[in-house]
Amino acid sequence: MATLYISLGSNINREENTRAGVAALEQAFGNLVLSSVYESEAVGFDGDAFYNMVIACEVDLPVHEANKVLRDIEDENGRDRSGPKFSSRTLDLDLLLYDDLIIDEKGLVLPRGEILKNAFVLWPLAEIAPDLVHPETGISYATLWQAFDKKKENLKPIVFAF
Repeated sequence: MATLYISLGSNINREENTRAGVAALEQAFGNLVLSSVYESEAVGFDGDAFYNMVIACEVDLPVHEANKVLRDIEDENGRDRSGPKFSSRTLDLDLLLYDDLIIDEKGLVLPRGEILKNAFVLWPLAEIAPDLVHPETGISYATLWQAFDKKKENLKPIVFAF
């Protein structure tokens, strides 16, 4: 079994799509560990605010198959891939970590670079896996979050019921 950490984001019908994404992940992978839901400004483009969270689960799928499940769930929830990379989206599911695997292949980079760059990824990851260590830096996510420049992004936890 491998432990996956997945970033979920949505800024189109974000409440509905966040719930749908979590339900689809639960159907695909079983028991999930959910972070709080955070509201963040769009990063890299002008757009509506996002709901973001991080989800952990255990799977017995190879890394590429697990990543394909995420792409399929996005597609089933109306993800439009025809626009620019940084644009509004119904559902964005990014594989952040697959155990401590380090991989850099076309279409799959682990650990995902956004972990160290974006508060909307690091804060919820530190919330559910504070003692887990980043496979490249060797630093725990709690320590990384503590040192993160929190003025860089406007991010706040919200009350969200599933």
